[in-house]
Amino acid sequence: MAKQTTIEQHQNCINHPLATNQHQQQSPTRTRPYSSSTNLNTMTTTSPTNKGKLKATTYYSDENPTGTTATQEEWPEQAEEEEEERTGLLDNHQQKPSTKHKKNSRRRNSNKPIITPSIERESLIERIRRLGTQTYTGKSRTIPFNPPDHFRSRFPPNIVRNQKYNLISFIPLVLYEQFKFFFNLYFLAVAMSQFVPALRIGLLMTYVAPLGFVLMITIGKEAHDDYLRRQRDSIANSSRYQILDWSSKPTAHNPLSNSHHHSSASASASASASTTTTTFTQIQADSSNPNMTSLLPIKTIPSAQIRVGDILLLDKNMRVPADLVLLRTSDQTSGSCFIRTDQLDGETDWKLKLALEFTQNLTEGDAGLLALDGQAEDDDRLRTTINRKDSDQGSRRSRRAEVYADKPIMDIHTFNGTLLIHSREDTKRRRETESDRDRQQPRLGDDLDPVRDSIDDIEIASMHEILPSHRTTNTTPTEETRKVPITSENVLWANTVLAAGQAVGLVIYTGTETRAVMNTSYPKTKTSLLDIEINQLAKILCIVTFTLSVALVALNGFRGPWWIYVIRFLILFSSIIPISLRVNLDMGKTVYAHQIENDLEIPGTIVRTSTLPEELGRIEYLLSDKTGTLTQNEMELKKLHMGTMAYGLDSMDEVALQLATAFGDNPPDPLGNPAGSGLPTASLLATRGRRDMSSRVKDVILGLGLCHNVTPVTNDDGSVTYQASSPDEVAIVAYTESVGLKLVSRDRSGMSLRTTTGQRLEFEVLEIFPFTSESKRMGIIIREKKSGELTFYQKGADVVMAKIVQSNDWLEEECDNMSREGLRTLVMAKKKLSQDAYQRFTSRYLSARVDMVTEDRQEAIQRVIREELENNLELLGVTGVEDKLQEDVKSTLELLRNAGLKIWMLTGDKIETATCIAISSKLVSRGQYIHQVSKLQGPEKVQKELEFLQQKQDCCLVIDGESLASCLSYFESEFIEVTTKLPVVVACRCSPTQKAEIAKLIRLYTKKRVCCIGDGGNDVSMIQAADVGVGIVGKEGKQASLAADFSINQFSFLTKLLLWHGRNSYKRSAKLAQFVIHRVMLLVILWLPSSLLFSIKT
Repeated sequence: MAKQTTIEQHQNCINHPLATNQHQQQSPTRTRPYSSSTNLNTMTTTSPTNKGKLKATTYYSDENPTGTTATQEEWPEQAEEEEEERTGLLDNHQQKPSTKHKKNSRRRNSNKPIITPSIERESLIERIRRLGTQTYTGKSRTIPFNPPDHFRSRFPPNIVRNQKYNLISFIPLVLYEQFKFFFNLYFLAVAMSQFVPALRIGLLMTYVAPLGFVLMITIGKEAHDDYLRRQRDSIANSSRYQILDWSSKPTAHNPLSNSHHHSSASASASASASTTTTTFTQIQADSSNPNMTSLLPIKTIPSAQIRVGDILLLDKNMRVPADLVLLRTSDQTSGSCFIRTDQLDGETDWKLKLALEFTQNLTEGDAGLLALDGQAEDDDRLRTTINRKDSDQGSRRSRRAEVYADKPIMDIHTFNGTLLIHSREDTKRRRETESDRDRQQPRLGDDLDPVRDSIDDIEIASMHEILPSHRTTNTTPTEETRKVPITSENVLWANTVLAAGQAVGLVIYTGTETRAVMNTSYPKTKTSLLDIEINQLAKILCIVTFTLSVALVALNGFRGPWWIYVIRFLILFSSIIPISLRVNLDMGKTVYAHQIENDLEIPGTIVRTSTLPEELGRIEYLLSDKTGTLTQNEMELKKLHMGTMAYGLDSMDEVALQLATAFGDNPPDPLGNPAGSGLPTASLLATRGRRDMSSRVKDVILGLGLCHNVTPVTNDDGSVTYQASSPDEVAIVAYTESVGLKLVSRDRSGMSLRTTTGQRLEFEVLEIFPFTSESKRMGIIIREKKSGELTFYQKGADVVMAKIVQSNDWLEEECDNMSREGLRTLVMAKKKLSQDAYQRFTSRYLSARVDMVTEDRQEAIQRVIREELENNLELLGVTGVEDKLQEDVKSTLELLRNAGLKIWMLTGDKIETATCIAISSKLVSRGQYIHQVSKLQGPEKVQKELEFLQQKQDCCLVIDGESLASCLSYFESEFIEVTTKLPVVVACRCSPTQKAEIAKLIRLYTKKRVCCIGDGGNDVSMIQAADVGVGIVGKEGKQASLAADFSINQFSFLTKLLLWHGRNSYKRSAKLAQFVIHRVMLLVILWLPSSLLFSIKT
């Protein structure tokens, strides 16, 4: 088994150092994921005709420095095993992951163009760019605490490097970027010809000076921009951070020590107890302990010196310099902290992260039991001794801990790691422990918190009740290994910011292996159509001058060294192609960008790509997202349906009354009859009726109030705000509060709700299954503290939940009705769990989570959830959330359609919701026929639909993602040819990959300019695939805005951007190019007669 680490060891690593393992110093093969389109959540290479996700990875090694690329289907199983044998980072006994080869065959039309996905090899330019840099491994690693220096050297330094060039690559790369255009290459050839005496026709400086001036301006600009990037990198690399200093001895006068908790006398005694001994106290958030540490041997180093294996201390508002496993936070109750990820994924919502439970829950008394022995043993392992509180001082247990981290990948939502604690004890003690473990079974009512009042309790809880003990083959006969999974919720990625509190973490990835750097790629340089046309015009003019030169020589009969005369005539007429044209156009682009950014009618607009202002005036296809782009992304729960009952905003009081009845809160009798009078009045009978109906209301409201990831945060002014990853979550929790069930507090282990009468409901959170774009659902297992009742709540999209809940006859119909009203639907369900069922699930779930074969871990986890929980759920209700249209969307879309733009709306919502938004936003004109296509499969049905659309060129096509995939699989070119002639297309249930693919296909087959606009991270791939990408700064963050060529604040700004600035920029550049070319043409016409006379005379 690969060396990994356990929760318990993470706790010990905060409070005492642990053993290091010797590893082989081999150079593992470098594995780099490649993505043709920059996407935070995918590593797939997608071509216009490649409908599947074909993973392409470039592999580097010492034997193959240039790299070779293979698709996942072609990657042989032996290669992966050979790589792991070369790494030396995994033990020989680790189970090798199996590779499953799947061949995807698609049936395609024989007449359709087939474009194979490009398998990129490293180009010469990329090799030049890498000159002067060192390549490091990108494999999985087992990180001991306090690792030796030779172990740290295997991983890249934590250096931020955003420079495009270095001293070696600057000149070659800058010259390449300039002379790849025919314009500059032509004038370089002309200038070089003047160094040949036979071809010189004038002063050398006449031809060299203009080209040199242009190059000096360009090179100077590039050098200045790269210098500024270097300065910014230097500031980031020199930022100071505190790390644990394993080499120094603690002192009682440590400036970071907390005198409120430890006296100097006790500190001195502690420091002198051993040769190199110190203790780690608990991290406290109060003002008396601002630095979270006491007698902690720390040192301050710049960010560039941070290496894998270091333990970092972070304060509020500090940037995380490397990828860390979160060990401890200042929130002692929950071990949670909030981070801001806007610089990583662009999302503005705070993200909740959790420290490893064992390290977080160490108390000050427990910390005093942990001593750091700095004397290394023969095996070069730094031993950590834990004195047992209930035994004599001579009784000791030695432990060493390691963190196993999977190889670095791009996905910021996934992390596979394990914490291993290796415990060595005498044989008798081990056998007694194994016997106790076999006899002992976890009891559901027991406290599952792995931290007890003593080290004995910790061992029993973490080793026997929660996780099974796993024996590793490389350990001694008296050594045990306990494994605890580490997930993405326990990891802080580099470039995130600690929003609140303080934290301590273990560095696992640095430099180029961090998620932030791996997701940072130089965007593909976009060239405007005007520049391409001018470059083509230059080639035509060159042919004209060559023809004219040959004609003039032909008049003389090709006598003498005629080829020299041809070249001299070419040089003489070279000014037909004006060298100043490119400089003039670049100056014009700068002026256009300045005008756009300073337009008061579209405030906040940012031009991120200053070479594309003219493209805005040549757009023919506009591809738009829906949520947050056409709508405000401000959610409000408008409707709640429970099969036989439906409630809207106007009936909120009725929901509150029924909820109060269900919780036993007796409101005053509306007719004045005293409660408990015993008179069977009509009011009392109605109340009893409401109690019979209110239990269903209670179930659904309680489910909505518990199944979410919302956390209440108290601001500095005392106000409380809700932080969540989705506006839908906040809208639902706000609704439950409005009807009388308020979320009071929440931490990693539980949450508290309060009714209108002050009754407090306490729940213990046992497991959370977060929402993902793949699963489209979220689940939570809770236990009510008062009754001990276990319940599994789940909510998600109707297409997913319909297969999970019990059979019913109203779910599909009501979801369709809500969608027609423009509401986003969410299905709520629950399942009561017995203690045996929960115990069975926990056992299988934890076994799957510690599975060392990381490729199979996620699938194993999902299989356990499906089999144990996601079946036969009780359907509680359906919620309808409204997302209002943005301001002036209707008039904007109408104006763009009148200007001749063909508009496509690409969304992940249902067909009914998207159709309703298309109608309400006037994307579909009044009386226009709407043709819906859904669940289309098979080439015959696809062909039939295409034939119908050819006859209805004025209709609006509404198609779902499944049908879209079928059309692109069987009749790609025909589908694009037909749909690009339609005025409006609405594609529903689209994935981010499909959005980008549509943009590429329209560009490929129509050769027209495509503009894509969106506001979320799922729109980034589409924006980067377009000729012009426009990002909106919205509720979902700035990710789309940062990736786009132009950033605006709302959709209505698109009118001024396209129809005014784009059109004027194109017209001005076109007139400027015409003026410059006509000017030099006049000069050539004046020179032509004298040249003809010269030819005739000679």
